[in-house]
Parts: sequence; structure tokens; C-alpha cells
Amino acid sequence: MRYYFVCILVIFNLTWLSAQTINIKVNNLNQGKAQLSYLREGNVVPIDSLFSTENEFHYTFARNASHPGFYRLNISNDKWMDFIIDNEDVFLSTDADNITDSMNVISSKSNKLYYEYIKQNKQHLYFANITSQKNIKSFVARYIKTVQLPPAYQKSHSLDNIDFDDDDLLYSDAFSVVTLNYITLFKNRQMSKELLTKEYISAVDTILNKAKVNQLVYQYITQCLIDKFRELGFSRVIDYIVDHYVIKDDLCLDEQLPGSIQQRIDQSKSFLVGIKVPQIIIPDSTGKEINLKDINSEITLILFYASWCPHCQRLLPDINDLYINQKEMKLKIFAVSLDTNRTDWLNYIRKNNYNWINVSDLKDGHGKAIRDFKIYATPSMFLVNKKKELIAIPANIDDLKKYFN
Repeated sequence: MRYYFVCILVIFNLTWLSAQTINIKVNNLNQGKAQLSYLREGNVVPIDSLFSTENEFHYTFARNASHPGFYRLNISNDKWMDFIIDNEDVFLSTDADNITDSMNVISSKSNKLYYEYIKQNKQHLYFANITSQKNIKSFVARYIKTVQLPPAYQKSHSLDNIDFDDDDLLYSDAFSVVTLNYITLFKNRQMSKELLTKEYISAVDTILNKAKVNQLVYQYITQCLIDKFRELGFSRVIDYIVDHYVIKDDLCLDEQLPGSIQQRIDQSKSFLVGIKVPQIIIPDSTGKEINLKDINSEITLILFYASWCPHCQRLLPDINDLYINQKEMKLKIFAVSLDTNRTDWLNYIRKNNYNWINVSDLKDGHGKAIRDFKIYATPSMFLVNKKKELIAIPANIDDLKKYFN
């Protein structure tokens, strides 16, 4: 019986020890309700609503319900505090009007290190590499080691100490910080956009090939890169990522991707060389319906464009030069306009002498052909053979030239 009670006591103590508890006191609080969440892959995942007692929020996780990582307490729509749970109880005290600067970590070694790191503006290398690394297996040590800013002159070695296989760090902003810091090293305002695109593509190859050691980390960093280059306006880099990583490795990205990028991914997955392209029946410039399958030529270039599109205005004259200078008229152009104003469309093709097959349903991006071909940007080009089987999707005029020759 005595042995039985000892066992019960041990089990009780183990259960108590494994249950993580947080206490957060917030002075000058205007309301007594807050939202507790955790961070995961850039998302804030709700856990529970908390109510304060004398400005103090208390929460105890069920056994094994917590995990090492970043958590967030939202005390209002625009005020929150992030803290770390790292296999220890957490007791914090702060002021609602100045959360970070007034933060007092009463209990939690990890949070003391984290907030000291924050207050040093993440610049102190001795702290990041020595002080914070006394317990190298702790979550906070791995986090600080990962997110410390690399020296700009060490661009080629800035990822050497990153453990891309540590998917626990997905419960933080660590990999998004790493991605942003790394891409920032390649910024150069003196470079042309074309040269900078090549630099960025090289950076993409480096970081994604390192990230492939862990599928979850690989997918997340791919998502971060797409988001960043969309923000920077480097669509060719996004195309490269989609073609060489997302499609090739069949990555499953965030369902909340912008529509244009999701269309780009869907198009690449659907339009493989050799497939028969969707049927297009659409009015020409006289109002007569034209069927793509009736175009009799060895090769047909299906061109999606709009008269108001700046990229189209630069590309179409080059395409027209290739078209009218063919030694034999073996390649025909089936040009689908996304215009909505018939007069603007007709004036554009007449002014530029585009005497190829001009068609449009004047429905902008909502026409059937646009949906069927999953058009995400203009201009877009598809080369098909006599059977209307896909030969290639040229990205630019250089890709196109060999087919005219």
C-alpha cells in the first residue's frame, strides 16, 4: 500500500511538472479580456480567451498540450506581447502603454534572454553567440542563433550556421527573418532589374536547396520567398520559384496565396508539353466567331495581351517583326485581347498593323479562354502544333525566336 501511494505521488508530481503555466500582469489595462495564441509558419493560431483578475492573466496548459515556441497575448486589436514557452513556467509583468520597454520577466530564463536580445536591437554578437548559448538545446538559444543579423560582407557564408532541419522554429518568425535577412544582402540599387533578377535567382537556389533537408521548412521558406518577391515586384523570380521548386517538387503552399500566383501554379501544373490545349471559340475584329482548331498552320502562337498593358506594348512589336519577316508563313498568331473597350482594341491593332488573327470577347479577365488557360498575367504565350498540342510556353522574345527560325 505504501508503494502504491508513492507511485501515485510520483505520477501526480510528474503531471504537475509537465503542465506549463503562464501568468502575465498588465498594468494600465483598459479591458479585462485577452486572446492567447501561438505562432506557426507566420500565422497566429488562437488557443483560448482569457479574463484578467486584478490585471493578471493566468493560464495552465493541459498536460503535453504546450510546445516550445512563441506565444502571443493580444490585449487589444493593436496591442500584444510575444513570449516564449520553453519547458518552464512563465511569469511576466508589463505596462499596456509600453509593453516591450517596460517588460519585467519575473520567472522564465528563456524570456529573460529573449527580451534582453530584443532590447539590444538584435545587434550584439557576443550576446547572440555566447551569452544566449549556455543551454544550446533550449528553444531560445536556437532561435537567437538563427535570427541574428549576418554581416553584409559574409553573404556567401551567412547561412552556414542555420539549422534548416529544426522545424520547431516554425513556431516562431525565425525562418521568415532568415529569408528576409538573406535576400536583403543581395539588394543593390546600382544594378539593373535584369541583373538583380539573376542575383535573386542565385540566392533562391542557395537558400531553397539548403532548406530541402526538411519538407515543412522548405515549403515555408518557399512561401516566404514568393511573398517577398511579390512585394518587391520581381515576377520573373516568382516564375522561377514556381517552375523549379513548387511544380518540380509538388509543394503544397498556403491556400491564401494571391490569385495571380495561384493561377501561375495551376497553369504550370496543367499546361505540360504534349497536352492538347483547351478549345477557343471567340469573335474576331469583325464579330465573326473563330475556332482555334480551324487554324491550319504547322505552329500557332496563342498570344494573350491587352492594349493597355505596358509589357505587351513592348513585346508585341518584337513579335510582329518576327512574324512579318518569316521566310515561309509557317507560324500563325492567334492573338486574344483582354480589352473591354472595342474601340480601344481596334484602334490599337490598326495603329500597329497587327495583321494576325485578332480575337476578343471584350470580357477582360473573365472570359472563358482566360479561365481555361489560367491566365495570370499579360502577355502570356503558348505555342501549339497542328494538332493543337502544347509545344512550349515562351517566357520572352528570345524563347520565341527559335520557333520563327
